[in-house]
Amino acid sequence: MTTPTLSPSFFAADALAGRVAVVTGGSSGIGLATVELLLDCGAAVALCGRNAERLDRAVAGLREARPQARIFARTCDVLDAASVQSFAAESEAALGPASMLINNAGQGRVSTFANTEDTAWTEELHLKFFSVINPTRAFLPQLAAQRAVLGDAAIVCANSLLARQPEPHMVATSAARAGLLNLVRSMATEFAPQGVRVNGILIGLVESGQWRRRFDAREQTELDWAAWSSQLAQSKHIPLGRLGLPIEAARAILFLASPLASYTTGAHIDISGGHSRHA
Repeated sequence: MTTPTLSPSFFAADALAGRVAVVTGGSSGIGLATVELLLDCGAAVALCGRNAERLDRAVAGLREARPQARIFARTCDVLDAASVQSFAAESEAALGPASMLINNAGQGRVSTFANTEDTAWTEELHLKFFSVINPTRAFLPQLAAQRAVLGDAAIVCANSLLARQPEPHMVATSAARAGLLNLVRSMATEFAPQGVRVNGILIGLVESGQWRRRFDAREQTELDWAAWSSQLAQSKHIPLGRLGLPIEAARAILFLASPLASYTTGAHIDISGGHSRHA
């Protein structure tokens, strides 16, 4: 199945002018695609990542393609509360207070119940929860204040379809993702009086470095990426017959973070190509 051609932006170039967005895990994949869309829509963007080299490379590309863009970047471990607090203070000093927070940091762990050690459970639950808790604590005062100025403020959490459709070979990640789904709903209710919306996306199989590495290690070397990924999508019973693109997840994030979703909170958008078996 042919992948649709996607334009770099689906909003007007100045739709988010005067707004500041923060993207964690913004140096690659869905995070970087989200940064690009936000910049293309006129927002100033603060992004962070753990890998300094990757972050520098991403920022260099962003500045080259968008020389007028307002960008602030810092290496930051979202599991380190003090580091996140410093990032929040520095980004506010550089760009102004944030009105959009995209919690995107995180990765999956492949393991079953039988071979997941206690330390692995602790690490996975800590990662999935505190990669959201720490940035939310650090930026919530800015978001609440900007809501009073701009009329809208939002948090968007990138989550996985595993939250509703667990896989036995990713038992710890599936459980943690389900907890994050619940956390988003709880925060949405608690933050509503402050005018801060909280939503999430549930991502299915999306093109990533992980899948590219599996492609490089493939046994059927005669298959190119298009054929290999199409075969993978068919084996996973994805109705649209292909893997998703990072920009397709980023578009949903951008919608939820923007004033277009001003009456939406506590919700999740499914980005799985129809792979979800849940309404």
